[in-house]
Amino acid sequence: MDYAAQQPARARVVLADDDILLREGLASLCERVGYEVAGQAGDAARLLELVDEERPELAIIDIRMPPDHSTEGLKAARTIRARHPDTGILVLSAFVEVEEALELLASGRKVGYLLKSRVTVVDEFIEALERIHRGGSVVDPSLVQELFSARHRDDPLAHLSAREREVLALMAEGRSNAGIGRRLWVTEGTVEKHVRSILGKLGLTEDTEDHRRVLAVLTFLESR
Repeated sequence: MDYAAQQPARARVVLADDDILLREGLASLCERVGYEVAGQAGDAARLLELVDEERPELAIIDIRMPPDHSTEGLKAARTIRARHPDTGILVLSAFVEVEEALELLASGRKVGYLLKSRVTVVDEFIEALERIHRGGSVVDPSLVQELFSARHRDDPLAHLSAREREVLALMAEGRSNAGIGRRLWVTEGTVEKHVRSILGKLGLTEDTEDHRRVLAVLTFLESR
């Protein structure tokens, strides 16, 4: 798909990964679909400098970077969120790291967590970037599955039907009602009924629907 031909230049983005081949590949992909790559970094310190200097709309960050290859990228993401709350953050990881993902996603809007393997599915990767840029959140389906497999005795999701759990999982991935309908082969109206039921069963009956959707997703993510 020729994304660049569809619309003018998208957001400015910085990339941080110590794997230079992956980083250059991401840069090439971003530029090909219309993003402006404002800079690249191989470690967390340089990433923070770039974000302070360039003020990009998006930052794509590897969780594990030098010197210790533990959670340097995640710590940098927290710092970026504190200094530049309007910068969208997409964290990439080679493995499903539940605790790290939950901590990041709990920070709210303009945030995402994807496995690096997801980058090879170009349509999904670009859709994730766009969703974060627009203020949404993205959760890798593998993380969703991992969270579903873990059970708590007092599970707030226990009263949801199997179909409602499917809908909530897709909500956690950041999909709209229309997108959920396409995925489950049901009408958007049917999805809306499921969403209303989910919000009611979780006791989320006040505020705007957008806010309640976020609270529902956080309930889902925290129910482990």
